[in-house]
Amino acid sequence: MTTGCVILAGGAGKRMKSEKPKVLCELLKKPMLGWVLDAAEDFGFDKIGVVTGYKREMTEEYISQNYDKISTYFQDEQKGTGDAVSRAAELIKSVDRVCVLCGDAPLMNAETLKNALTLHEKTNAGVTIISAEISNPFGYGRIIRDNSGKVAAIREQKDCSPEEAEICEINGGAYWFNSAELLEALPKLNNKNASGEFYLTDCVEIIGNAAAYICEQPETIAGANTRKDLFELNNTVREKILYKLMDEGVSFITLDGIIIGKDVKIGADTLILPNTIITGKTVIGKNCEIGANSHIEDCTIGDNVVLDNVKAVSSTIEDDVKIGPFSQLRPGCVIKKGVKIGDFVEIKNSNIGENTAVAHLTYLGDSDVGRGVNFGCGCVTANYDGVKKHRTEIGSHAFIGCNTNLIAPVKIGENAATGAGSTITVDVPENALAVERGKAKIYENWHGNFERKKK
Repeated sequence: MTTGCVILAGGAGKRMKSEKPKVLCELLKKPMLGWVLDAAEDFGFDKIGVVTGYKREMTEEYISQNYDKISTYFQDEQKGTGDAVSRAAELIKSVDRVCVLCGDAPLMNAETLKNALTLHEKTNAGVTIISAEISNPFGYGRIIRDNSGKVAAIREQKDCSPEEAEICEINGGAYWFNSAELLEALPKLNNKNASGEFYLTDCVEIIGNAAAYICEQPETIAGANTRKDLFELNNTVREKILYKLMDEGVSFITLDGIIIGKDVKIGADTLILPNTIITGKTVIGKNCEIGANSHIEDCTIGDNVVLDNVKAVSSTIEDDVKIGPFSQLRPGCVIKKGVKIGDFVEIKNSNIGENTAVAHLTYLGDSDVGRGVNFGCGCVTANYDGVKKHRTEIGSHAFIGCNTNLIAPVKIGENAATGAGSTITVDVPENALAVERGKAKIYENWHGNFERKKK
Protein backbone atom coordinates (compact mmCIF):
# COMPACT_ATOMS: atom_id res chain seq x y z
CA MET A 1 0.00 0.00 0.00
CA THR A 2 1.37 3.40 -1.00
CA THR A 3 0.73 6.52 1.05
CA GLY A 4 0.79 10.21 0.27
CA CYS A 5 0.43 13.40 2.26
CA VAL A 6 -1.14 16.70 1.22
CA ILE A 7 -0.38 19.67 3.47
CA LEU A 8 -2.60 22.74 3.18
CA ALA A 9 -0.44 25.87 3.40
CA GLY A 10 -2.14 28.57 1.33
CA GLY A 11 -3.68 30.82 3.99
CA ALA A 12 -2.76 34.48 4.38
CA GLY A 13 -3.26 34.47 8.13
CA LYS A 14 -4.75 37.95 8.31
CA ARG A 15 -5.32 37.63 12.05
CA MET A 16 -1.58 37.10 12.50
CA LYS A 17 -1.05 40.62 11.12
CA SER A 18 1.87 39.27 9.12
CA GLU A 19 3.16 40.05 5.65
CA LYS A 20 4.18 36.42 5.14
CA PRO A 21 2.03 33.28 4.80
CA LYS A 22 0.61 32.08 8.10
CA VAL A 23 2.42 28.73 7.91
CA LEU A 24 5.78 30.55 7.98
CA CYS A 25 5.06 32.14 11.35
CA GLU A 26 7.48 30.50 13.77
CA LEU A 27 7.11 28.12 16.69
CA LEU A 28 10.37 28.07 18.70
CA LYS A 29 12.09 29.88 15.82
CA LYS A 30 11.01 27.30 13.24
CA PRO A 31 8.11 27.88 10.80
CA MET A 32 4.95 25.94 11.65
CA LEU A 33 5.09 24.36 8.19
CA GLY A 34 8.51 22.94 9.04
CA TRP A 35 7.09 21.12 12.06
CA VAL A 36 4.36 19.55 9.90
CA LEU A 37 6.81 18.58 7.15
CA ASP A 38 9.06 16.98 9.76
CA ALA A 39 6.14 14.89 11.05
CA ALA A 40 5.34 13.82 7.48
CA GLU A 41 8.95 12.81 6.84
CA ASP A 42 9.10 10.95 10.18
CA PHE A 43 6.02 8.98 9.15
CA GLY A 44 7.65 7.96 5.88
CA PHE A 45 5.08 8.87 3.24
CA ASP A 46 5.87 7.76 -0.29
CA LYS A 47 4.94 11.21 -1.58
CA ILE A 48 4.47 14.59 0.10
CA GLY A 49 2.85 17.65 -1.46
CA VAL A 50 2.17 21.17 -0.20
CA VAL A 51 -0.68 23.33 -1.48
CA THR A 52 0.43 26.96 -1.52
CA GLY A 53 -1.54 30.15 -2.03
CA TYR A 54 -0.86 33.54 -0.49
CA LYS A 55 2.68 34.67 -1.39
CA ARG A 56 3.45 31.21 -2.71
CA GLU A 57 7.03 32.16 -3.61
CA MET A 58 7.95 32.57 0.07
CA THR A 59 6.53 29.17 1.00
CA GLU A 60 8.12 27.45 -1.98
CA GLU A 61 11.49 29.06 -1.21
CA TYR A 62 11.38 27.79 2.38
CA ILE A 63 10.54 24.27 1.20
CA SER A 64 13.24 24.18 -1.48
CA GLN A 65 15.92 25.41 0.93
CA ASN A 66 15.11 22.94 3.70
CA TYR A 67 13.50 19.81 2.21
CA ASP A 68 13.98 17.42 -0.68
CA LYS A 69 11.40 15.74 -2.91
CA ILE A 70 8.43 17.87 -1.81
CA SER A 71 5.95 18.72 -4.58
CA THR A 72 4.03 22.00 -4.50
CA TYR A 73 0.59 22.85 -5.91
CA PHE A 74 -0.93 26.31 -6.24
CA GLN A 75 -4.41 27.42 -5.15
CA ASP A 76 -4.83 30.76 -6.90
CA GLU A 77 -8.07 31.68 -5.11
CA GLN A 78 -8.99 30.91 -1.50
CA LYS A 79 -12.11 28.82 -2.11
CA GLY A 80 -11.85 26.52 0.89
CA THR A 81 -10.10 23.35 1.99
CA GLY A 82 -11.94 21.12 -0.48
CA ASP A 83 -10.78 23.22 -3.41
CA ALA A 84 -7.24 23.31 -2.00
CA VAL A 85 -7.01 19.51 -1.78
CA SER A 86 -8.32 19.14 -5.33
CA ARG A 87 -5.24 21.03 -6.58
CA ALA A 88 -3.13 18.04 -5.51
CA ALA A 89 -5.21 15.54 -7.53
CA GLU A 90 -2.07 14.38 -9.36
CA LEU A 91 -0.49 13.22 -6.09
CA ILE A 92 -3.74 11.70 -4.79
CA LYS A 93 -4.14 9.60 -7.96
CA SER A 94 -0.68 8.10 -7.53
CA VAL A 95 -1.18 6.57 -4.04
CA ASP A 96 -3.60 4.20 -2.33
CA ARG A 97 -4.10 6.20 0.88
CA VAL A 98 -3.71 9.94 1.32
CA CYS A 99 -3.39 11.95 4.51
CA VAL A 100 -4.45 15.60 4.57
CA LEU A 101 -2.78 17.87 7.15
CA CYS A 102 -2.94 21.57 8.02
CA GLY A 103 0.30 23.52 7.77
CA ASP A 104 -0.71 25.68 10.74
CA ALA A 105 -1.20 22.75 13.15
CA PRO A 106 2.46 22.15 14.04
CA LEU A 107 2.11 19.61 16.86
CA MET A 108 0.92 16.72 14.71
CA ASN A 109 3.31 13.78 14.99
CA ALA A 110 4.14 10.55 13.19
CA GLU A 111 2.85 8.34 16.01
CA THR A 112 -0.63 9.88 15.81
CA LEU A 113 -0.66 9.50 12.03
CA LYS A 114 0.29 5.83 12.31
CA ASN A 115 -2.36 5.13 14.94
CA ALA A 116 -5.02 6.83 12.84
CA LEU A 117 -4.01 4.83 9.75
CA THR A 118 -4.22 1.61 11.77
CA LEU A 119 -7.81 2.49 12.78
CA HIS A 120 -8.58 3.48 9.19
CA GLU A 121 -7.54 0.06 7.89
CA LYS A 122 -9.07 -1.86 10.79
CA THR A 123 -12.52 -0.29 10.32
CA ASN A 124 -12.27 -0.37 6.51
CA ALA A 125 -13.31 3.29 6.50
CA GLY A 126 -13.37 5.54 3.47
CA VAL A 127 -12.25 8.48 5.58
CA THR A 128 -10.82 8.66 9.11
CA ILE A 129 -10.79 11.94 10.97
CA ILE A 130 -8.18 12.74 13.61
CA SER A 131 -10.24 14.30 16.40
CA ALA A 132 -9.88 15.38 20.02
CA GLU A 133 -12.11 16.05 23.00
CA ILE A 134 -11.70 19.48 24.60
CA SER A 135 -13.63 21.44 27.19
CA ASN A 136 -14.00 24.60 25.10
CA PRO A 137 -14.70 23.62 21.48
CA PHE A 138 -15.70 27.07 20.25
CA GLY A 139 -14.35 27.81 16.79
CA TYR A 140 -13.75 24.19 15.82
CA GLY A 141 -15.77 21.89 13.58
CA ARG A 142 -17.75 19.34 15.60
CA ILE A 143 -17.78 15.58 15.04
CA ILE A 144 -21.42 14.58 14.53
CA ARG A 145 -22.18 10.96 15.43
CA ASP A 146 -25.39 8.99 14.91
CA ASN A 147 -27.24 7.06 17.60
CA SER A 148 -24.90 4.09 17.19
CA GLY A 149 -21.84 6.28 17.75
CA LYS A 150 -20.70 6.15 14.14
CA VAL A 151 -19.34 9.33 12.57
CA ALA A 152 -22.01 10.90 10.40
CA ALA A 153 -20.66 14.35 9.57
CA ILE A 154 -18.46 17.29 10.53
CA ARG A 155 -20.22 20.57 11.21
CA GLU A 156 -18.29 23.83 11.07
CA GLN A 157 -18.82 26.31 13.93
CA LYS A 158 -20.73 28.77 11.73
CA ASP A 159 -23.14 26.07 10.62
CA CYS A 160 -23.74 24.34 14.00
CA SER A 161 -27.19 24.17 15.55
CA PRO A 162 -27.34 25.06 19.28
CA GLU A 163 -27.29 21.34 20.15
CA GLU A 164 -24.37 20.61 17.86
CA ALA A 165 -22.41 23.54 19.32
CA GLU A 166 -22.44 21.74 22.69
CA ILE A 167 -20.47 18.77 21.29
CA CYS A 168 -16.90 18.65 22.67
CA GLU A 169 -15.38 16.25 20.14
CA ILE A 170 -13.74 18.44 17.52
CA ASN A 171 -12.25 18.00 14.10
CA GLY A 172 -8.47 18.25 14.24
CA GLY A 173 -8.18 19.15 10.55
CA ALA A 174 -6.23 15.98 9.71
CA TYR A 175 -7.65 13.02 7.77
CA TRP A 176 -6.87 9.70 6.16
CA PHE A 177 -8.72 8.99 2.89
CA ASN A 178 -8.93 6.12 0.49
CA SER A 179 -7.58 7.99 -2.51
CA ALA A 180 -10.13 6.71 -5.02
CA GLU A 181 -13.07 7.65 -2.79
CA LEU A 182 -11.65 11.12 -2.13
CA LEU A 183 -11.22 11.76 -5.85
CA GLU A 184 -14.86 10.77 -6.42
CA ALA A 185 -16.09 12.99 -3.58
CA LEU A 186 -14.21 16.22 -4.38
CA PRO A 187 -16.23 17.14 -7.53
CA LYS A 188 -19.46 16.71 -5.52
CA LEU A 189 -18.62 19.45 -3.01
CA ASN A 190 -20.65 22.66 -3.05
CA ASN A 191 -20.26 26.02 -1.35
CA LYS A 192 -23.78 26.40 0.02
CA ASN A 193 -22.72 27.25 3.55
CA ALA A 194 -22.13 30.28 5.78
CA SER A 195 -18.62 30.88 4.39
CA GLY A 196 -19.37 30.26 0.73
CA GLU A 197 -16.43 27.83 0.56
CA PHE A 198 -15.90 24.24 -0.56
CA TYR A 199 -15.39 22.36 2.71
CA LEU A 200 -13.24 19.24 2.71
CA THR A 201 -15.26 18.21 5.77
CA ASP A 202 -18.32 17.66 3.56
CA CYS A 203 -16.51 14.66 2.06
CA VAL A 204 -17.38 12.79 5.27
CA GLU A 205 -21.08 12.79 4.39
CA ILE A 206 -20.43 12.22 0.70
CA ILE A 207 -18.18 9.21 1.27
CA GLY A 208 -20.44 7.96 4.05
CA ASN A 209 -18.14 5.41 5.66
CA ALA A 210 -16.23 7.43 8.27
CA ALA A 211 -14.28 6.77 11.45
CA ALA A 212 -12.58 9.07 13.96
CA TYR A 213 -9.34 8.53 15.84
CA ILE A 214 -9.47 10.49 19.12
CA CYS A 215 -6.05 11.84 20.16
CA GLU A 216 -4.99 11.03 23.69
CA GLN A 217 -3.30 14.44 23.90
CA PRO A 218 -5.61 17.17 22.56
CA GLU A 219 -2.74 19.61 21.96
CA THR A 220 -1.66 17.35 19.07
CA ILE A 221 -4.27 18.97 16.84
CA ALA A 222 -3.83 22.52 18.16
CA GLY A 223 -3.47 25.20 15.52
CA ALA A 224 -2.58 28.88 15.55
CA ASN A 225 -4.72 31.56 13.93
CA THR A 226 -3.56 34.55 16.00
CA ARG A 227 -0.36 35.72 17.67
CA LYS A 228 -1.95 34.80 21.01
CA ASP A 229 -2.52 31.24 19.77
CA LEU A 230 1.09 31.08 18.63
CA PHE A 231 2.34 32.43 21.95
CA GLU A 232 0.41 29.77 23.84
CA LEU A 233 1.74 27.05 21.55
CA ASN A 234 5.28 28.30 22.12
CA ASN A 235 4.82 28.04 25.88
CA THR A 236 3.33 24.55 25.63
CA VAL A 237 6.05 23.17 23.37
CA ARG A 238 8.90 24.98 25.12
CA GLU A 239 8.06 23.44 28.50
CA LYS A 240 7.51 20.01 26.95
CA ILE A 241 10.99 20.06 25.36
CA LEU A 242 12.71 21.30 28.52
CA TYR A 243 11.07 18.68 30.74
CA LYS A 244 12.04 15.97 28.26
CA LEU A 245 15.67 17.16 28.39
CA MET A 246 15.56 17.00 32.19
CA ASP A 247 14.49 13.36 31.92
CA GLU A 248 17.55 12.80 29.73
CA GLY A 249 19.95 14.24 32.33
CA VAL A 250 20.21 17.91 31.29
CA SER A 251 20.25 20.46 34.15
CA PHE A 252 18.58 23.85 34.53
CA ILE A 253 18.85 26.20 37.50
CA THR A 254 15.83 28.11 36.20
CA LEU A 255 13.86 28.02 32.97
CA ASP A 256 13.82 31.82 32.64
CA GLY A 257 14.43 32.91 29.08
CA ILE A 258 15.56 29.47 27.89
CA ILE A 259 14.40 28.41 24.42
CA ILE A 260 15.52 25.08 22.94
CA GLY A 261 14.36 23.92 19.52
CA LYS A 262 12.73 20.59 18.72
CA ASP A 263 15.73 19.22 16.79
CA VAL A 264 18.36 20.02 19.42
CA LYS A 265 20.18 17.15 21.17
CA ILE A 266 22.00 17.68 24.50
CA GLY A 267 24.09 15.21 26.51
CA ALA A 268 23.73 14.31 30.18
CA ASP A 269 25.19 16.49 32.94
CA THR A 270 25.16 19.57 30.72
CA LEU A 271 23.93 22.73 32.41
CA ILE A 272 21.89 25.30 30.49
CA LEU A 273 21.88 28.73 32.13
CA PRO A 274 19.23 31.50 31.85
CA ASN A 275 18.45 33.50 28.71
CA THR A 276 20.04 30.92 26.42
CA ILE A 277 18.58 30.11 23.00
CA ILE A 278 19.58 26.89 21.23
CA THR A 279 18.02 26.19 17.82
CA GLY A 280 18.43 24.35 14.53
CA LYS A 281 20.07 20.93 14.45
CA THR A 282 22.48 21.73 17.26
CA VAL A 283 24.14 18.82 19.05
CA ILE A 284 25.78 19.44 22.45
CA GLY A 285 27.86 16.85 24.30
CA LYS A 286 28.13 15.88 27.95
CA ASN A 287 29.17 17.91 30.98
CA CYS A 288 29.01 21.29 29.24
CA GLU A 289 27.97 24.67 30.60
CA ILE A 290 26.04 26.76 28.08
CA GLY A 291 25.12 30.35 28.95
CA ALA A 292 24.07 32.54 30.44
CA ASN A 293 22.87 34.74 27.57
CA SER A 294 24.17 32.50 24.80
CA HIS A 295 22.64 31.93 21.36
CA ILE A 296 23.61 28.70 19.59
CA GLU A 297 22.30 27.78 16.15
CA ASP A 298 23.11 24.72 14.01
CA CYS A 299 26.33 23.91 15.87
CA THR A 300 28.08 20.70 16.87
CA ILE A 301 29.60 20.99 20.35
CA GLY A 302 31.74 18.39 22.11
CA ASP A 303 32.08 17.42 25.78
CA ASN A 304 33.26 19.63 28.66
CA VAL A 305 32.69 22.87 26.75
CA VAL A 306 31.97 26.19 28.46
CA LEU A 307 30.21 28.93 26.49
CA ASP A 308 29.64 32.16 28.42
CA ASN A 309 27.64 34.89 26.65
CA VAL A 310 28.48 33.40 23.25
CA LYS A 311 26.75 33.60 19.89
CA ALA A 312 27.70 30.71 17.61
CA VAL A 313 26.19 29.82 14.23
CA SER A 314 26.89 26.83 11.95
CA SER A 315 30.19 25.97 13.63
CA THR A 316 31.94 23.00 15.23
CA ILE A 317 33.42 23.21 18.73
CA GLU A 318 35.43 20.22 19.95
CA ASP A 319 35.98 18.96 23.53
CA ASP A 320 37.36 21.01 26.42
CA VAL A 321 36.91 24.40 24.76
CA LYS A 322 36.17 27.56 26.73
CA ILE A 323 34.70 30.60 24.96
CA GLY A 324 33.55 33.96 26.27
CA PRO A 325 32.26 36.12 27.63
CA PHE A 326 30.88 38.24 24.78
CA SER A 327 32.36 36.33 21.84
CA GLN A 328 30.95 35.35 18.47
CA LEU A 329 31.52 32.43 16.10
CA ARG A 330 30.16 33.20 12.66
CA PRO A 331 29.40 30.38 10.18
CA GLY A 332 32.15 28.02 9.07
CA CYS A 333 34.30 27.88 12.20
CA VAL A 334 36.04 24.76 13.52
CA ILE A 335 37.38 25.21 17.04
CA LYS A 336 39.68 22.33 18.00
CA LYS A 337 40.11 20.64 21.36
CA GLY A 338 41.37 22.70 24.27
CA VAL A 339 41.09 26.12 22.62
CA LYS A 340 40.50 29.15 24.86
CA ILE A 341 38.73 32.17 23.40
CA GLY A 342 38.28 35.18 25.62
CA ASP A 343 36.09 38.28 25.72
CA PHE A 344 35.12 40.36 22.71
CA VAL A 345 36.54 37.96 20.12
CA GLU A 346 34.91 37.37 16.74
CA ILE A 347 35.88 34.43 14.52
CA LYS A 348 34.53 33.79 11.05
CA ASN A 349 35.05 30.88 8.64
CA SER A 350 38.26 29.84 10.38
CA ASN A 351 39.99 26.73 11.71
CA ILE A 352 41.58 27.19 15.13
CA GLY A 353 44.06 24.46 16.15
CA GLU A 354 44.26 22.58 19.44
CA ASN A 355 45.19 24.49 22.60
CA THR A 356 45.40 27.82 20.83
CA ALA A 357 44.58 30.90 22.95
CA VAL A 358 42.74 33.90 21.52
CA ALA A 359 42.56 36.02 24.64
CA HIS A 360 40.55 39.14 23.91
CA LEU A 361 39.55 41.94 21.53
CA THR A 362 40.56 40.00 18.41
CA TYR A 363 39.05 39.33 14.96
CA LEU A 364 40.04 36.24 12.98
CA GLY A 365 38.40 35.99 9.56
CA ASP A 366 39.10 33.33 6.92
CA SER A 367 42.08 31.99 8.86
CA ASP A 368 43.79 28.64 9.33
CA VAL A 369 45.55 28.57 12.68
CA GLY A 370 47.79 25.77 13.92
CA ARG A 371 47.99 24.33 17.42
CA GLY A 372 49.37 26.11 20.46
CA VAL A 373 49.24 29.58 18.93
CA ASN A 374 48.96 32.59 21.24
CA PHE A 375 47.21 35.80 20.18
CA GLY A 376 47.79 38.97 22.14
CA CYS A 377 45.12 41.61 22.69
CA GLY A 378 43.66 43.43 19.69
CA CYS A 379 44.87 41.26 16.79
CA VAL A 380 43.17 41.30 13.39
CA THR A 381 43.41 39.20 10.26
CA ALA A 382 42.50 41.70 7.54
CA ASN A 383 40.82 39.28 5.14
CA TYR A 384 39.04 41.63 2.70
CA ASP A 385 40.77 43.86 0.16
CA GLY A 386 37.57 45.54 -1.00
CA VAL A 387 36.99 43.06 -3.82
CA LYS A 388 37.89 39.54 -2.63
CA LYS A 389 38.31 37.64 0.63
CA HIS A 390 41.76 36.16 1.32
CA ARG A 391 42.97 33.63 3.86
CA THR A 392 45.61 33.92 6.55
CA GLU A 393 47.73 30.92 7.58
CA ILE A 394 49.42 30.77 10.98
CA GLY A 395 51.69 27.85 11.87
CA SER A 396 51.68 25.95 15.15
CA HIS A 397 53.17 27.58 18.26
CA ALA A 398 53.38 31.02 16.65
CA PHE A 399 53.16 34.08 18.91
CA ILE A 400 51.09 36.98 17.56
CA GLY A 401 51.91 40.14 19.52
CA CYS A 402 49.32 42.63 20.75
CA ASN A 403 47.66 44.82 18.12
CA THR A 404 49.13 42.89 15.19
CA ASN A 405 47.37 43.33 11.84
CA LEU A 406 47.90 40.43 9.43
CA ILE A 407 47.09 41.61 5.89
CA ALA A 408 45.84 38.59 3.95
CA PRO A 409 46.90 36.69 2.00
CA VAL A 410 49.80 36.11 4.36
CA LYS A 411 51.52 33.18 6.06
CA ILE A 412 53.14 33.09 9.49
CA GLY A 413 55.48 30.10 9.92
CA GLU A 414 55.69 27.70 12.87
CA ASN A 415 57.29 29.12 16.03
CA ALA A 416 57.35 32.58 14.42
CA ALA A 417 56.45 35.75 16.31
CA THR A 418 55.24 39.24 15.47
CA GLY A 419 56.11 42.35 17.42
CA ALA A 420 53.34 44.24 19.17
CA GLY A 421 51.78 46.92 17.01
CA SER A 422 53.04 45.44 13.73
CA THR A 423 51.16 45.43 10.45
CA ILE A 424 52.44 42.34 8.64
CA THR A 425 52.15 42.44 4.86
CA VAL A 426 54.68 39.74 3.90
CA ASP A 427 55.11 36.06 4.76
CA VAL A 428 57.09 35.34 7.91
CA PRO A 429 59.30 32.20 7.89
CA GLU A 430 59.52 29.66 10.71
CA ASN A 431 61.32 30.65 13.90
CA ALA A 432 61.48 34.31 12.85
CA LEU A 433 60.44 37.54 14.55
CA ALA A 434 58.66 40.06 12.34
CA VAL A 435 58.42 43.71 13.34
CA GLU A 436 56.75 46.03 10.84
CA ARG A 437 56.15 49.51 12.31
CA GLY A 438 56.50 53.04 11.09
CA LYS A 439 59.41 55.09 12.47
CA ALA A 440 58.38 57.20 15.46
CA LYS A 441 58.51 60.98 14.95
CA ILE A 442 58.60 63.31 17.96
CA TYR A 443 57.34 66.90 17.66
CA GLU A 444 58.39 68.79 20.76
CA ASN A 445 56.41 71.74 22.16
CA TRP A 446 53.36 70.79 20.10
CA HIS A 447 51.11 73.84 20.47
CA GLY A 448 48.02 72.04 19.16
CA ASN A 449 47.83 70.02 22.37
CA PHE A 450 48.28 73.17 24.49
CA GLU A 451 45.35 74.79 22.71
CA ARG A 452 43.15 71.71 23.36
CA LYS A 453 43.96 71.85 27.08
CA LYS A 454 43.04 75.55 27.28
CA LYS A 455 39.61 74.86 25.75
